[in-house]
Amino acid sequence: MTDLTDQRWLVLHTLRCLGFARLDRIATATGLDETDAESQLIDLAVVGLVRHEPGTFGGWGLTGAGRDADAARTADELRTTGTRAAVSRTYDRFLPLNTELLDLCTAWQTRTVDGVMAVNDHRDRVYDARVLDRFAAFDRRAEAVCAELSTALPRFGRYRVRLADALARVAAGEPDYLTDNLEAYHTVWFQLHEDLLATLGIPR
Repeated sequence: MTDLTDQRWLVLHTLRCLGFARLDRIATATGLDETDAESQLIDLAVVGLVRHEPGTFGGWGLTGAGRDADAARTADELRTTGTRAAVSRTYDRFLPLNTELLDLCTAWQTRTVDGVMAVNDHRDRVYDARVLDRFAAFDRRAEAVCAELSTALPRFGRYRVRLADALARVAAGEPDYLTDNLEAYHTVWFQLHEDLLATLGIPR
């Protein structure tokens, strides 16, 4: 297995959970500044673990070797920390929340008008406020799950920061940060789900 520093593996594993991504998304997800994130990506590319596609729609992605290296390092992380059981228990608590979040996102994006399902145009502020109240209640439960995960493996703590930031942006008048932004609550939650699957070695 390729020897990786902690920061380099963080970037590799983040890219594993993001999929193909531009530098700014990788930096945001890891909490690194773009210069540091790019430096780690270049080093990973040198040893064949990531690749870069140039151009307007370009970005960074894992190679097959990179995916294998991340899987090996992630499995080793669980062994050395003895946290597989704790992460697995928390994943069991995560799954019902995941179903609930999908329902909430549907409620935010669509609504029933005169018995017909329609796209939510967000002109009904009362309806939107009800959905946002449900999101706030959901987030309080999600916070407890994130706390358990970050206690087991501190790298999971970054998700809580990003989820809280997304909700704060919605409250500040940026509704796209609920479901329709690359750093939206739903997007970050999806990445958390992918991270849990990757960490526990569960195929999607």
